[in-house]
Formats: sequence, C-alpha cells, structure tokens
Amino acid sequence: MIRVFFLLMAVLLPAPVLAQDLLFDANGTDECLVTTGHEGNKSDCIGVSAGNCMQQPGGESTYGMGFCLDRELQYWDDILNGAYQQLLSLRRMSDADLPDNLAVQADTLRDMQRAWITYRDARCGHEASLWQGGTGASPTFLNCMMHLTAEQALYLSALYSGEG
Repeated sequence: MIRVFFLLMAVLLPAPVLAQDLLFDANGTDECLVTTGHEGNKSDCIGVSAGNCMQQPGGESTYGMGFCLDRELQYWDDILNGAYQQLLSLRRMSDADLPDNLAVQADTLRDMQRAWITYRDARCGHEASLWQGGTGASPTFLNCMMHLTAEQALYLSALYSGEG
C-alpha cells in the first residue's frame, strides 16, 4: 500500500528537477551524531542531511523534498536494521541461558518491532491524509517516516550499546 502511494506520487507529480540533479550526502548527519556523543540529544541530528539536500537548487520542490527525505529515511533504516539484527542476536544468546518460565527477550524484541512498524505506518499515513491528497502529502509522509525511523534506530542503537 505504501509503495503504491509513492509510485503514484512519483508518476503524478511534475518533476522540475531530476533526482540525479540533487545530491544527498549523509555526512551532515554522521558528523552531528559524532559531535553529539553520549551526552547530547542525538535526535537533534534527525533531518540534518535531508535539510542540507533540500538547500540545493530544486530541493525545495515537492519532488526534491521527496528525494532528500527518502534518502535520509534509507540512511536511518539501514542503521535501524543493523542495530535490530545485532540486538536480536544478543537477546537470543541471553535467552539461551534463561529458565523456560522467563520472558524470551528475542521474542519480545521482535513483537515490539512489529508493533512499532504498524504504529509508524499508521501514524505517517494519517499525517499524510491531512493534506487531502495535495502535493504536501508525500513529503509529509516521508518526513514522518524518516523521523520515526530515526528515533527507533537511535533507541535500538542505545539498547545495543548499553546506553538505553
């Protein structure tokens, strides 16, 4: 359903700037995460690279915003998936040492992540619906997806690193 929405938006929206005319560079977000360190609020880094991308000529168009937001969404999704897989592996190892009557951490992690995906998709779908099919729906949806995915990536990363 979500992919169909993006495909429809890509076909229906005029494209004054082609994706290859815009450059996405994740260095802004990477640098922010490093300088924020353990003490700062890493959520302040969400959207940094997409914002830099949108400062380019054409980046302010609906198509440009969609391109930039989608690229940062993919950046955070990669971090989320890596942290999830590492955390799941750790939880499975911990579960092997637990008595049978205790909660299985790997299962609860999986269930939490599945519920989070359902929540994220529903929330972002609702936010996009507020545009009543207007051109702002696609960037709104992507911005929501990027922010929620980034927040979850930071949460899982903190759990994996022992900070959470």
